[in-house]
Amino acid sequence: MSKETADLSHLAAPDTRFDVRVTPKAAANRITLDPDGAIRVYVTTVPEGGKATAAVIAALAKAIGIPKSRLELIRGETARDKTFRVTA
Repeated sequence: MSKETADLSHLAAPDTRFDVRVTPKAAANRITLDPDGAIRVYVTTVPEGGKATAAVIAALAKAIGIPKSRLELIRGETARDKTFRVTA
């Protein structure tokens, strides 16, 4: 992760739901927060066979400070807009 990755530790509470916008095949892995609070995740992985989604989950879990197993994809498995939930 680059130093531009946003701190998302405020999302670590169980049952927290949040939306992200994913950009696959980016120049670098990073997470940013737009001025309106929208989360954008950039991953270098290609969107084939769920590889980009797996990279997004790993990046989000690291930024939030939780294990990957606590992050559940609710909606958007093959879409750029995804919804996640933090499990207990």
